[in-house]
Amino acid sequence: MPTYIALLRGINVGGHRSVPMAALREVHARLGHTDVVTYIQSGNVVFDAGSHDVALLSRTIEQAITAEFGIDVPVIIRTPAEVSAIIESSPYATTGADPARLAVAFLAEPPAMDQAGGIDATALLPDEFALADREVYLHCPTGFGRTKLTNAYLEKQLGIAATTRNWRTVTELAALADRP
Repeated sequence: MPTYIALLRGINVGGHRSVPMAALREVHARLGHTDVVTYIQSGNVVFDAGSHDVALLSRTIEQAITAEFGIDVPVIIRTPAEVSAIIESSPYATTGADPARLAVAFLAEPPAMDQAGGIDATALLPDEFALADREVYLHCPTGFGRTKLTNAYLEKQLGIAATTRNWRTVTELAALADRP
């Protein structure tokens, strides 16, 4: 059975859109997913599923969350191989940048080129970003609390659902998904 990493957008942030991780694991189990593991409270789920249709998996999880918790939550799914490639391809992780100042915004789909080219990088300095297919690599040297490169900003600029994870979470999810 293939392993997947589900990234839920905007749950358990500031006391809003509360989704207990134990209940989220139960939702996945009811969907027939096995070896379900959650990582921290921000909606990261590693699981095995019989389906190879990632779009269908995403929609099914979104619908189950809506039915169970009464909230609409975008669910972005990546395979362990994709997350490993994301880690290896980071333009910032190998430059000596502080890993605590790195993150990845996962996009639901690749943005249109005209949308991606419309972001004024100089207006975001000292923060930097690099767009790579369905991810945006973020380097925020003054911290994420001050950056303009938020999920809301990226979604508005790109017209696509996004959910961001710090570098530590990305690497931990890769480790959790590395199953024998």
